[in-house]
Formats: sequence, C-alpha cells, structure tokens
Amino acid sequence: MKIVGLTGGIGSGKTTIATMFSELGIPVYIADVEAKKLTNSSETIKKELIKILGEEAYNDKGLNRKYVANIIFNDNELLEKVNAIIHPQVAEHFKQWVAEQTSRYCIKEAAILFENGSYKNCDYTILVTAPKETRIERILQRDDTTREEIHSRMDNQWPDEKKQQLADFTIENEDLKNTKKQVLKIHHHLLKIGQ
Repeated sequence: MKIVGLTGGIGSGKTTIATMFSELGIPVYIADVEAKKLTNSSETIKKELIKILGEEAYNDKGLNRKYVANIIFNDNELLEKVNAIIHPQVAEHFKQWVAEQTSRYCIKEAAILFENGSYKNCDYTILVTAPKETRIERILQRDDTTREEIHSRMDNQWPDEKKQQLADFTIENEDLKNTKKQVLKIHHHLLKIGQ
C-alpha cells in the first residue's frame, strides 16, 4: 500500500483536506490526534515528559497542552526533546495501523512531516497551503490563543516555499470548491499509480 504524507503549516486546513480524502473512502491517520492519545495513555511518555517539563505538564485532564505549548514553542531544544519522546511512539503506532488497512493508498496527516524527516517514509507527499492571514484568522477562530502565540508556532515550522521543494502535490486551500477539485484530481492520480 502506498503511504501518502499530508502536511501544511498551522491553520492551512490539513484536517479539512484529510476529511475530504476520508469521504472518498481513503483511510486517514491523523498523527497529531494519535500523539495526543499516546501522551495520555502511555506511562512511558508521561514519565519522560514530566522529567523534562515538570509536574505541571499533566493535570487531572491529562496533558496540560497550554502549559506545554507555552514552554516548548519558545525553546527549540525542549521542543526537540519532546518530539524525540513522542514521535518514535507515534511512528510505531502508525506502522501497526498501516498493516490493518486494505485500500490502494492511505493518508498520514502530520504537521511537521518535512521538518522531522518522516516524509522519507512516504511514497508521496501533499502540501496544503493558504495565505498567512487566512491561516491566522482560522486559528484565532478555532483556538483560545493570541496572534503572538500563533506567530511563535509558525516560526517553528518551515515556510511553504521550503516544503514545496519536497512535496509531490500542493493543494491551495482557500476556496473550498476549488480545494475539492484539487483533492479529487490527486485522488484519481494516486489510484492510477496504485494499480
């Protein structure tokens, strides 16, 4: 089965695109969602994160996301340490998930697919882009956050121009009707390749 990596900067609309592929019958693995589940269910991850981030990293609801985000998005070294704890576990979980799929291809949606090198384990990659201001507005509507925090997160991700050099396909996600057309075109292309 072909593995297709789907990525894009924060607020680009990766989840919307992933949903469109899912509606076409393609199995979709959302790495961020699985990572969240693992950070709450894996005692190993929990222990390691508390060791480097302190007891406040977790509260009675599980991972204290706002606290953790505020620390790691302002400290690249800490961000790398956290990623080094979580990403190998997610990669292992993904491998098991792929083994259970029967489609011609599957989608792995991951925010930092290029940054962490996991695109090398994909047969193809799709980059989702959108104008910066559109992305900021989407995040402000979706999350309890500030422009400053959004810029901080964006600064930790590669710019689209750099990602486009590695992407096999690019979806410009501004107008949903047009986005759907782009998704369908890529879907049919991938089905042909997968024969």
